[in-house]
Amino acid sequence: MNIPAIGLGTYRLKGQVLTDSVHNALELGYRAFDTAQIYENEADLGEAIASGQVPREQLFLTTKVWISNFHHDDLLASLRESLAKLRTDHVDLALIHWPSPNNEVPMREYLGALREAKALGLTKAIGVSNFTIDLTRQAIEILGADAIATNQIEVHPYLQNRALIAYLREQGIHVTAFMSLAYGAVLKDPVIQAIADKHQASAAQVALAWALQQGYAVIPSSTKRENLAGNLQATQLRLDDEDMARIADLDRGERVANPGIAPAWD
Repeated sequence: MNIPAIGLGTYRLKGQVLTDSVHNALELGYRAFDTAQIYENEADLGEAIASGQVPREQLFLTTKVWISNFHHDDLLASLRESLAKLRTDHVDLALIHWPSPNNEVPMREYLGALREAKALGLTKAIGVSNFTIDLTRQAIEILGADAIATNQIEVHPYLQNRALIAYLREQGIHVTAFMSLAYGAVLKDPVIQAIADKHQASAAQVALAWALQQGYAVIPSSTKRENLAGNLQATQLRLDDEDMARIADLDRGERVANPGIAPAWD
């Protein structure tokens, strides 16, 4: 499966704010949209897409199953509920949002249910999110690496996640980067700003281009049309080796998404 290089993340977007963002994104050329059960905006996204006048077959929809729905029957029922909210008969990608905390639900149960969801046609592809090297290894033992379309993980210049990404590449598993701008922190970085000035680009475009050039998919969120347009243009920005080396030096293991349910990070 080819996962689109750039999509619109919808974390924290709801109601009219989400609708406006999605409509602007569709008009600008976005075709991939990322949501999750815990975002409580699947119905809003479904409505926005339905009124957006782009055929469903041209879109790539991702949702993520929340930890409270990991038992076999619950997972399948929750995914069907997600589809109803999204007004579609399938998503293109269904992910496990976080590994089950303290292994409360065995991985074999919830990944087996996710594999069944794919067999039932509820999703075209399956994958994981926030999985460490060890957890990914376990997932590969259950599903096989070929069945795991992506591992969606936090990646940005301040958290480059090198060990995990090296392992994923070794296994042929695609990386989807979230929090690409670290809630805006990297936009203020003098190195990022200097590279942006050099290329007559924005700091956001530099941070996204850095991820895109390494083959990651990115799903930045924005409510402003000009930022949505600018983010999309990051696909055209080429950073040189010096730029990439300077950004590589910014890695400081600074994690933004680290809730109490998080696994023991690599």
